[in-house]
Amino acid sequence: MMDVAAVSGARIFDGSQWIEGHDLMVAGGMVTGLGAAGQSSHGVGRIDADGLLVVPGFIDLQVNGGGGVLLNNQPDLEGIETICAAHARFGSTALLPTLITDRSDVLVSALAAGKAAWEQRVPGYLGLHLEGPHLSVGRKGTHDPELIRPMTDLDLTRLRDAAGSFGFSLMTVAPENVTPAQVEALCEAGYRVSLGHTDAGYTTALSYAESGATLVTHLFNAMSQLGNREPGVVGAALALPGLHCGLIADGFHVDPVSMGIALRAKSGPGRIFLVTDAMSTIGTDDTGFMLNGREVYRQGGRLTLADGTLAGADIDMLSCVRYVHEVIGLPLEEALRMASTYPAAAIGASAKGHLAAGADADFLLLTPDLDLVSTWIGGRCVYRA
Repeated sequence: MMDVAAVSGARIFDGSQWIEGHDLMVAGGMVTGLGAAGQSSHGVGRIDADGLLVVPGFIDLQVNGGGGVLLNNQPDLEGIETICAAHARFGSTALLPTLITDRSDVLVSALAAGKAAWEQRVPGYLGLHLEGPHLSVGRKGTHDPELIRPMTDLDLTRLRDAAGSFGFSLMTVAPENVTPAQVEALCEAGYRVSLGHTDAGYTTALSYAESGATLVTHLFNAMSQLGNREPGVVGAALALPGLHCGLIADGFHVDPVSMGIALRAKSGPGRIFLVTDAMSTIGTDDTGFMLNGREVYRQGGRLTLADGTLAGADIDMLSCVRYVHEVIGLPLEEALRMASTYPAAAIGASAKGHLAAGADADFLLLTPDLDLVSTWIGGRCVYRA
């Protein structure tokens, strides 16, 4: 597209409200503001969006793979490029490729790949989410229990040395295998720390939040539940205002009734935001894949191990938005915020998740029926349906 352009003819959702009768002005990869419809200056390119919706690009903080690639199986620059491109086809303009529990050499390769992707400004790449290996075996989910272990001084040193080199950094940990002091050290190094895959109780979760943890990984899944005598991590996630919570809205990981209860109960300013937890199948016709030497089966919208354990999700972010809007009944504005504004706030990406002067020009053109027309990253079209 031209260096300066006006997106014309659409209803614009800026992350807060709908705006009509204005053009979205873009220059140099940034949003420069809103202009009166049809009043753009000479030399400004026009992007025709008549009858469409313009919304902030989606942000996915937990995405294990896509386009036939799983980050664990291909922890290199090409793998990250493939994952980002695959999810752009479904509206994700910024994401954290996620490495689940694996060997140390795989982690080192993923950190190097993230550094290369950040330096080369791979479209859609925002940073890395390291989900493990310092989790609880008792809440392992699909993670290989043989690879789950406590965080050592060497682990912490490696993570601190890499901090800041690969973009935004998110790490899921369990109190069973990470100390409060280690959480504090990670936060001081610039990591966002998330509690997940843990049987910790409410009091422990509160303590770790006080040490710096600000997120909860895939709310309800692989964690202690809300009970009558022990609120668990779920109770902490809903009660503590400072915790942001990821949610997999595919209808398999969490019952829609539970989703609705959580959304009504959550104390802010921390919010519940959408994650896909997507695997390599997104954007492909693959019927399965290998993960840590185990086969994962794809059937009926579910990904499972041979014993039936859910192994990530077979869903894209646009489908998550549709689900919470159409099934849960959230207003479209809130569904869109859960996929953009709220995850941006959770990770601290202040230039993303909204469309206002100074924001990154990451946006989508959608039909009123929520079909994707095109995906734009930094003011450039990276996918057109």
